[in-house]
This record gives sequence, C-alpha cells and structure tokens, in this order.
Amino acid sequence: MKTRKLRDITVSEIGIGCMGFSHGYGQIPPEDYSIEAIRKAYDYGCTFFDTAEAYSPNLQGIGHNERIVGKAVKDFRKDIVLATKLHIHTEEVGPDGVYPVIRRHLEASMERLGTDYVDLYYLHRLNLDIPVEEVAGAMGRLIDEGLIRGWGLSQVGVGTISAAQAVTPVSAVQNIYSMVERDVEKEVIPYCLENRIGVVPFSPIASGFLSGKITADTQFEKVDDVRNWVPQLKKENIIANQPILDVLADFSARKKATNAQISLAWMLHKYPNVVPIPGSKNQERILENLGASEVELTSEEFQALETALDACTVHGHRGFEEQQGGRMKDWDREKK
Repeated sequence: MKTRKLRDITVSEIGIGCMGFSHGYGQIPPEDYSIEAIRKAYDYGCTFFDTAEAYSPNLQGIGHNERIVGKAVKDFRKDIVLATKLHIHTEEVGPDGVYPVIRRHLEASMERLGTDYVDLYYLHRLNLDIPVEEVAGAMGRLIDEGLIRGWGLSQVGVGTISAAQAVTPVSAVQNIYSMVERDVEKEVIPYCLENRIGVVPFSPIASGFLSGKITADTQFEKVDDVRNWVPQLKKENIIANQPILDVLADFSARKKATNAQISLAWMLHKYPNVVPIPGSKNQERILENLGASEVELTSEEFQALETALDACTVHGHRGFEEQQGGRMKDWDREKK
C-alpha cells in the first residue's frame, strides 16, 4: 500500500480504527476473531492501527481494546505505527502539573499494548480546565524521552491546534471527516497542510451510511451502539440523504468499486495529508475498506464527483469541535 506522512511518521495511506472490536457497534466479536482481523489487515498492507485507553465495552473499564491490539501486533510491532489516546481528568492534576499524569496514562497503555513506546499519542478530548499548551509541553518531554514519536489532538479547531503547535509540533489531528461531515475542509485541513500536520479522519464512511448498506429500516443494536446517535443515521435523514448515495452508487459502478471505497478514494485524492481510519468489527468490511487504496480517481472523475456532491444537501450534522464530558445525545447540532 502507498504511504503518507503524519509529520515525520510514515503510515499506510489507510489505517484501521480498532474501536469496534471493543465498543461502539453493539455486540463485540470474540477476541480471536478480532486479533485475526488485525493481522489480516497487516497482511494486506496496513501499517497504521488506532486504539484508545477508553475503548472498552459500554465504555466501562479501561484498556480492553489496547490489550486486543497489543496481542494482535506483537509479532510485527516494530513494523507498524500504533496510535492510542488518553483523557485527562481535572482531579488527576496536582501541583506537579500534567506531565506525571500523562506519563502514568502512557505507561499503562504501553503495558497493555505490550510495547515500550507509542508512535502517536493523542489527547482524546480537550479538557477545558487544562490548558492545551501544558499538554503540549508534556508531550514534548515524552518525545524527548523516546516514549512517544509524535502526538496529536482530536475533535479540535484551528485555535487549539495552533496553540499546541506553538509549544510542541503536532503530528496529527484526528477529527470527524466524511462526505457528510466536511466542516474541517474550511480551516483545519488547510492549516494542517501548511504546518505538515496529518489529518486522520475517523468515521470516514459516516458510521456505515456511505456504504449504502444502511436503510431507513435498519435496526441498530440497543446496547453500546453509537449508530443510534449518529445524526445522519436518523430514519428521516437516511431518506433525505439518498441523493448522496445515488451519486456514490453511480461512481462505484463506473469504477467497479464499492460505495465505501469511493468515499475513501475521494478524500485520498483531495488532500495529500489525509489518512482515513475506517473502523469495523467485520473482517470482510475491513479488507474492503483497505481496498480503497487500489481505487484511483482521475482528475476528471474527482471533479465530477465533487460537483455532484456539492449539489446535494446534507441532512444531519455533528461537527468536529468537542470537549471532554460531551454526550452522544448532543451530536445532532445545527451547522454553524
């Protein structure tokens, strides 16, 4: 698979988000199945695997997903890029500041992952009680100590990114981005391009909506399924957004690809610093998504796709600026 840069970190141009093996899409698969899925992704050419300390069933407990990922990659750890994330709670921070707190979280993650360093360490969500400049300073120390290779932020705007960047250069920003969530195109992606920061879109297939496999009659699982809260997956929005799926179906037929692959190929063509991390708990879907690396749009095809998408109105909107403590039920927000 072709590679891209997140500042100085080289990754496959498509990674995988591993969350679904532990949380977010209802019943989780058996651990052996999840480990096999990660290994199949590596065999396909994926070298970028994303997890977080918080990814556990029902978001209860810590580290379920990191343990699975660690077991899966142990035989090829040095050949891949591991990304994980932390939350910092206000009450954790004492007179010594955030550095010892972040280091404790990092050491716990490294133990669960079975590694002595993390390639990319994200602040999962901004805590408004803790200046991002302090976090950036601590991350810089961890880089100097060889415990992490780079660091990043998630669900943040340019103001936060630039404040952090002024202290310790940021490697990557992980924000929501897809054909139906395009706010980051206005300022975030241009800023990141200018400053050598990678953009790592999560939910690049809009939690499955853009695959075309979800219909207005689809019933999501009742327990631990984030799709119940995704704005574009409300029944009325699935129906209203059908023109977008029609566009995708047309292009996928032309290119002998799937809707999901076209949606990923679109963003890969559009920006050289974008590295999507589609997530799934299904091995077949994971390999299908990685197959988008083999779908190349010509300039004419891309422009035709852009024009068709621009003619569509998107129904449902989440947005990309979120803080720690936010709730899924608040995702459906009016676009500013």
